[in-house]
Amino acid sequence: MMKEIFKNKKLLLIVLVALTLGGVLGWMVKPSSGHQETEEAVHVHDEDSDQIWTCSMHPQIRLSEPGSCPICGMDLIPASSKRSAASASPLMHEMTPEAVAMANVHTSLVTGVSPEGELFLTGKVKADERQLASVTAKFPGRIDQLFVNFTGQVVRQGERLATIYSPELVTAQKELLEAASTKSTYPELYQAAREKLRLWKLNEKQIDDLEGSGKVQDQFDVLADKSGIVTQRNISVGDYVNTGSVLFDIVDLNRVWIMIDAYESDLPFVKIGDEVNFTAAGIPGETFKAKITYIDPVINSSTRAASVRAEASNSNGELRPEMFINARVRTTLRKGQSSLAITRTALLWSGKRSIVYVKVPDTEFPTYEMREITIGPRMGEMWLVEAGLEAGEEIVTNGVFAIDAAAQLSGNYSMLMRPETKTMEVPQEFRQQMTAIADAYFPVKNALVKDDFQEARSGLVEVENALAKVEMRNLKGKAHDHWMALKEQLAVAVTMMKGAKDLEALRQHFAMLSESILEVTESFGLEKDKVYKDFCPMAFDNKGAFWLSESEEILNPYFGEAMLSCGEVKETYLKGQKVFEDGGPAKQAASGHNH
Repeated sequence: MMKEIFKNKKLLLIVLVALTLGGVLGWMVKPSSGHQETEEAVHVHDEDSDQIWTCSMHPQIRLSEPGSCPICGMDLIPASSKRSAASASPLMHEMTPEAVAMANVHTSLVTGVSPEGELFLTGKVKADERQLASVTAKFPGRIDQLFVNFTGQVVRQGERLATIYSPELVTAQKELLEAASTKSTYPELYQAAREKLRLWKLNEKQIDDLEGSGKVQDQFDVLADKSGIVTQRNISVGDYVNTGSVLFDIVDLNRVWIMIDAYESDLPFVKIGDEVNFTAAGIPGETFKAKITYIDPVINSSTRAASVRAEASNSNGELRPEMFINARVRTTLRKGQSSLAITRTALLWSGKRSIVYVKVPDTEFPTYEMREITIGPRMGEMWLVEAGLEAGEEIVTNGVFAIDAAAQLSGNYSMLMRPETKTMEVPQEFRQQMTAIADAYFPVKNALVKDDFQEARSGLVEVENALAKVEMRNLKGKAHDHWMALKEQLAVAVTMMKGAKDLEALRQHFAMLSESILEVTESFGLEKDKVYKDFCPMAFDNKGAFWLSESEEILNPYFGEAMLSCGEVKETYLKGQKVFEDGGPAKQAASGHNH
């Protein structure tokens, strides 16, 4: 028994020694865990090195390490500097479905609007200038009595307002009485004395009464010329006044003017005779009516608005001058005007150029694109869209501010951080001339699509004619210099195309012409509803080449019938839509590459 126990202990000892040796050998062979931890730490550090830190109050602050905001001192928060493929453009912002739900984001389709609507305008109540009257002193003298002691007092026509003692008038009365006693002998003196009193605005009855009584009056009454409210009292008892001095200002407020500010885009909807419904903040729950009687022919250079005057009855005196009012004018769309409209909750910017967020279709996660649009007048709860949107596009109508704030924090462009605009402000006449050049370019492009060498070359004459007709007198500064450079490039490209001996050479120089035409389109804009920037990656031994197209269908001018549909739409340019320096137009094409 003892032998078996001893044998077992021996065996156990051998096993323990073997395990110990195995552990030591394994430790020697195994890589250092400290080294592995160091590698992991370096890897984490590398990942953190891409982290951007920003301020929730000042998103323009973007630092590579945590700390405090240099503007407000708040702690910086992490901001993602990476974008998914779906939101590779800084104009687009991708959100998770959970974030969309928390922001209560709702979207709707851009649709047409009824040709009839309402225009919302603001203005003020003003006194009717035709009902204003000033009571002046007809003769010099001293104010002895006042019967109107405060402004706002209601007076009637012919009512006494004050009495004046006038030494000059006393002297004139004495002259009349003396001349009356000798009027048979000196009738000229008598008539002259009466005329002097007439010039001081005494009527014939007053003069006859004076002559009949034979007594000189010391005081004369100042009478109200019309009924109304005293808006200004310029005298006090004891004041000495001269002839023509304004004693009182009186206004009749039974009728008032409603002065409305109408912007340039609003004026086509407003015409004389239109009825205006308006409300005043000081008179809640009541709507008043007025009729437009005058539209100012001059635009105010500061406000860019014209004054529209409507007249309203005010027999009960509720409407007081300088009251603010909100007016509604029924409108009808004018011929040729865009009928696209969006709800006011979709807009994020004030003024003609505003921002909306357009939902990008066919993305893995909800993605919204910042789009700068041009708006027209307001019709009811809708704003007309002049440029930047198309019917059927889906825009955010609720939660716009939440998306914009999230875009700021993620480093995308937003309402406060908008990209530089490449498109320059130029006169409409100049854009029409640029459109004429593009219209001459398209037949040349279409001839190359058909592999027609002669037709393409003959079309260059129209391009030259369009270039020669461009007037630059209204271009200034950067726009003028840029056009001069583009004009030279266009002329060189046309010359080289005219000298081409075959179709291949013609197409090579056409690529140069197309680059200049695309630059014209992006820099100045065209008066065309929609044009497309197309790209063929296989042109010129896979170097690729662009061209401008008037149709969405790919018709390749670099290969013609050989590879007619090779290419893809890179950008879509809408009429009136600005092009950004680094993002192209706000509308990015989603079509694939055709072969």
